[in-house]
Amino acid sequence: MDLALQRLCRFFFTVGVGVLTLPMTAHAGGNNNNNGRAVGGVMIDAAGIMRSATVEELTELTNTLRQGLAPLAGDADKKTDMRMVSLRGLQNAIKASNEQGREIPDDIEFLAGLQRIKYIFVDKEKNDVIIAGPAEPWKLRPDGFVVGTVTGGATMRLSDLAIALRSVETARNEGISCSIEPTAEGRLRLQKLLRRITLRPGQNPAVYEASMREAFGPQTIQLTGVPTNSRFARTMVAADYEMKRVAMGLANSPVDGLTSYLEMSKNTAHASNQNPRWWMACDYDALGKSEDGLAWKLSGQGVKTLTELDSTNPDGTAAQTGKTDKVAQAWADSMTEKYSELSRQMPIFSDLQNIMDLTIVATLIVQERLSEQANLDLSLLTAESDILPLPTYFTPKAVDPQCSFIRGRGGKWVVTASGGVDINGFEVVQKQKTDKSLHDVCSAALAATTGNRWWWDN
Repeated sequence: MDLALQRLCRFFFTVGVGVLTLPMTAHAGGNNNNNGRAVGGVMIDAAGIMRSATVEELTELTNTLRQGLAPLAGDADKKTDMRMVSLRGLQNAIKASNEQGREIPDDIEFLAGLQRIKYIFVDKEKNDVIIAGPAEPWKLRPDGFVVGTVTGGATMRLSDLAIALRSVETARNEGISCSIEPTAEGRLRLQKLLRRITLRPGQNPAVYEASMREAFGPQTIQLTGVPTNSRFARTMVAADYEMKRVAMGLANSPVDGLTSYLEMSKNTAHASNQNPRWWMACDYDALGKSEDGLAWKLSGQGVKTLTELDSTNPDGTAAQTGKTDKVAQAWADSMTEKYSELSRQMPIFSDLQNIMDLTIVATLIVQERLSEQANLDLSLLTAESDILPLPTYFTPKAVDPQCSFIRGRGGKWVVTASGGVDINGFEVVQKQKTDKSLHDVCSAALAATTGNRWWWDN
């Protein structure tokens, strides 16, 4: 390998191709024909290969979604710190829509505007389980995301709640995760190409970008624990993409103080066979629990970013080292610190936060047998049925690499970015602490119930 080239630059591969989350292509109970490809920010072909959506495609998609959103009315048009959603009432409302031959209304699809889940209450008297948290009116962003009109956070979705509940037992066996990984063959092809490259004095290595991308080849997407054609899965993949785009400087960070790993790595040495890996995981405090076990509280940011160094074996495969790179760790810490602010500017990260909340709620309901304590049948949400058919989409399988260049000093100059998302609801639910104040919070919430409404504000 040309030593001059080594001194000139460090070359970073990553996978960023834009946002991959479904903004509102179809209602959970509606017609989802031809919606397998259109996903906010990208298009996916029948083979599962992703590419960036053109401006024209994105505009057409957003205009279509805007026509499907009904105007907000009544209390749904108000912001509140505490909105209660009855799971019994939610199921009844879904059944009523089905019996009337109507598509599921927006307020059901968007779970009455919930932004986070902070409480879970068991109402034995009314045979109900209630989830509660802050809520806002919702709107459609130009990029196709449905977000709160006040904070800009992504609005929770019925389909994600159903997938979370339906996936608890699968997650018990294999976990819920997403990762985007270079292939061993691609690593070897790239190494072979790099050994042949010699730069002329002052030549920019970007001239070889096309050859490098071709040699490295598509990176594979691996999903576990949830249906790979679900919105839930798409959200994990999209969040992983955007994390890497920000880390590698392929997407400008919209948050002051969160620069790219690429910038942080200037003038630093890097081991020839070790590459940083980042992934996002759950970040919750111990769950608050009332003395009678009928009220629970979630607290904490919900998401954190972790990192580790991977080493490359002679056959091109990667192995975990258990070690961390100082700069990669600093970037992970920075993203964790700025996550809340970042999620308001890039709603895909708020969406990831939401599905983590929903996963914790679903795991808690199953592990603590909350629906059984309430004598509540949740089968409409927990099992597939014609009453609540969830939208499905082409499964994302691979993505072409992108690369960034930066001047550096010494060391080898190839870094591959891998990592993903890991959602371990069982680990979170195991950590509990008694909170005597939750009894009063639960009593006040249940006392605010009005009529037969499936949601209300406290």
